[in-house]
Amino acid sequence: MRLTILQGLLCLALLASFANAQQENAVAAHVQNTSASQSKDSQAIVYVYRYKQFVGSALAPSVYCDETELARMENGRFFVAKLSPGNHVFRSNDKQAGIEVDLKGAQDYYIRVELATGFMKGHGRLVSVAPEQGSYEIKKLKPLEADRVKDTQRVVAATTEGQ
Repeated sequence: MRLTILQGLLCLALLASFANAQQENAVAAHVQNTSASQSKDSQAIVYVYRYKQFVGSALAPSVYCDETELARMENGRFFVAKLSPGNHVFRSNDKQAGIEVDLKGAQDYYIRVELATGFMKGHGRLVSVAPEQGSYEIKKLKPLEADRVKDTQRVVAATTEGQ
């Protein structure tokens, strides 16, 4: 009888130990999933767009972030870039004009590409736009064609969800 009671107590101790380990694993998995989703959510979202205009419609100026080409901007299109928080410099093919932005995680930013006339040809110039204005202006534009995207790591599928 003592042996049966002892075996029963041993089984209960093993079960309690196993249940505790399972709970610890579940908590660790939850923490890992939460931190992974927070790191994705902590990225800044930058919408880059260009009005649909007749003048300069054949031009497709490049858009750069930190000297890496993101995309070639077509007339009447937009794209979305997910970037890490911190200081970033945006420019187009006009190296004299650019925008330096201190991006905050989980915030939206809007940059409009405008065409500036040049001696031989036009070139792109970037303008920082308030979110209220940018979210309104981008609604009538189409997503940029995939073949115009140069940095597929930072440029994500162009959609207007969440606006």
